[in-house]
Amino acid sequence: MEYVAALSLVLKGSVQKKLRWYFKLYDVDGNGCIDRDELLTIIKSIRAINGTKQEMSAEDFTNMVFDKIDINGDGGLSLEEFVEGIQNDQMLLDMLTQSLDLSHIVKKIQGEMESSNS
Repeated sequence: MEYVAALSLVLKGSVQKKLRWYFKLYDVDGNGCIDRDELLTIIKSIRAINGTKQEMSAEDFTNMVFDKIDINGDGGLSLEEFVEGIQNDQMLLDMLTQSLDLSHIVKKIQGEMESSNS
């Protein structure tokens, strides 16, 4: 059930709700802060799942995110820095949305569910 709620949020939720959910996803250790390694690991994993080629490497994307939105320069992104920073930077928002495009995965799951119901 948790999966369905998360999927619904990713597909239909407001930008702020999506960003809060992305923050929780990226904050792997749950300490309330995203560090470079956490962001890099998640970006690499999502890109591997999506199987799409990106113009910018995961490392460069991670560095760009931190350069733009780590306001206090402490090497970690708080929820506030993450949400406000991404929301206020259309390029980052677009890139994040593209990197988390799950539409082809949803279609595959729907196809498998339809096949199993037949």
